[in-house]
Amino acid sequence: MAIYGIADLHLDSAGDKPMDIFGHNWINHQEKIFSNWQNIIGEEDLVLVAGDISWALKLSEAYIDLKKIDELPGKKIFIRGNHDYWWGTKAKLKELGLKTIDFIHNDSFLYQSIAICGTRGWASHDSGEFDPHDEKIFERELRRLEASISSVRDNTLEKIVMLHYPPFNFENKAPNEFVELMLKYNISKCVYGHLHGEGHKFAVEGYIEGIEFHCISCDFIDFMPKKIWGNLR
Repeated sequence: MAIYGIADLHLDSAGDKPMDIFGHNWINHQEKIFSNWQNIIGEEDLVLVAGDISWALKLSEAYIDLKKIDELPGKKIFIRGNHDYWWGTKAKLKELGLKTIDFIHNDSFLYQSIAICGTRGWASHDSGEFDPHDEKIFERELRRLEASISSVRDNTLEKIVMLHYPPFNFENKAPNEFVELMLKYNISKCVYGHLHGEGHKFAVEGYIEGIEFHCISCDFIDFMPKKIWGNLR
């Protein structure tokens, strides 16, 4: 049993959103993802899918893409990305009847003795896309992450956080408030996505203040789910 991570699948059953604007490596990216997934993921493994899952706008449209993932090997945990406009309430998501997918929303998931927490996150204050309206969203996402982590029972071995946005400042790549919150709750690992093409230069990985960080954007990991934790029993 092992834990893997991947983000930014950007599935598009309608064929309206080609991703090769970020590079030729995105051509036939869905086929690459599914082939790699089937080759390395076992039925007992857990896959953390950190947002931007489907380009669909409505939940009924996203179901086509979600069903494809549901039929792949392994148990999957989803968080929302900035392009997952189809994402609904937890009740609506459960009504889809997906057998191998769980959605994190102000809560957590226990795998063996490992707790999986998460939220979407948001752009850093010093990014060019941040404006005064974003402050409320940023603070709300911090509260959602704290609610997720706080839902974990005390008898877990370790805690992993999933974010969609990188938890680092834009200019100097320094840890931002999301990392401060993770330190407060003794998080051991964090995975995140969102970065594509030229954006890879903003990726931060490795151990920082005792937390192990992984960027798992599809094109950053060559469309191959990345092992985050191995040989769990």
